[in-house]
Amino acid sequence: MLKCERTSVMNFENAMRGARNPLNSWGRYDSYYNENGEFVFGENDLSLAKRLCKAGTDHRKFVRMIFVSVDVTAPMYWWKEYDTYKVATVANSTSTMHKITSKPFELSDFSTDHMNQQGIDAINEVIKVLEELRLQYLETKDKTIWYTIIQLLPSSYNQMRTCTLNYETLVSIYHARKDHKLQEWHTYCDWIEELPYFKELFLQEDEN
Repeated sequence: MLKCERTSVMNFENAMRGARNPLNSWGRYDSYYNENGEFVFGENDLSLAKRLCKAGTDHRKFVRMIFVSVDVTAPMYWWKEYDTYKVATVANSTSTMHKITSKPFELSDFSTDHMNQQGIDAINEVIKVLEELRLQYLETKDKTIWYTIIQLLPSSYNQMRTCTLNYETLVSIYHARKDHKLQEWHTYCDWIEELPYFKELFLQEDEN
C-alpha cells in the first residue's frame, strides 16, 4: 500500500526564466498562470523545455529548479528502498521513536494488501502482542518493553513522510523503478506521471 497526498509543484516560472538565461531569450517567454493559479506553459517555452530535456541532464538544469512536495504513506520495507535516493531529497517523517505507543495498534497501521490468509492471521497475532506490550509500557515506562516493540515491529508498518524533491530526481526514480517488482513503486511512478508537464517533458520518446 502506498498513498501520495497533498502534492504541491513549485517554481516553474523561475525555472523557465533561468532556462532562457544562456541565450538572453527572455523576450520569448510566453508562459502564464491560469485563473486557478496553475502554471501553464506557453508554446515557445514548452518547445524550449522539451528540447532541453531531450538533450540530456547537462542541458536540462532548469528541471532541478522545479520542486515537488508530497505526503507519502508507505510501509517501512518500501521506505528502505526509497532511502537509496539521497541527492536533492528532504523528508520529515512521523516518529516511530517518539509516537509508537501513542495509539492502539490496528491492522490498518500495516500494509497487508498482498498478504494471503496465513499472513493476515500471523500479523493479527503480532498486533495483539504489540498492543499488550504498548499497554504495559504506558503503565510501567519500562524501556525494555519499548525496545521490544521497536524490534518486533514488522516492516509492513506504515509511515508517513513529507518529502521534497525536484523533477530531475523524480525522472531518475521513474526510469529506475517503473518496472520494479513492488507494486508500491508502480503506484509511486503513476503519481510521478501525473505531475504537471512530466509526460510532455520526459516521456516524449516513450509516447512516440
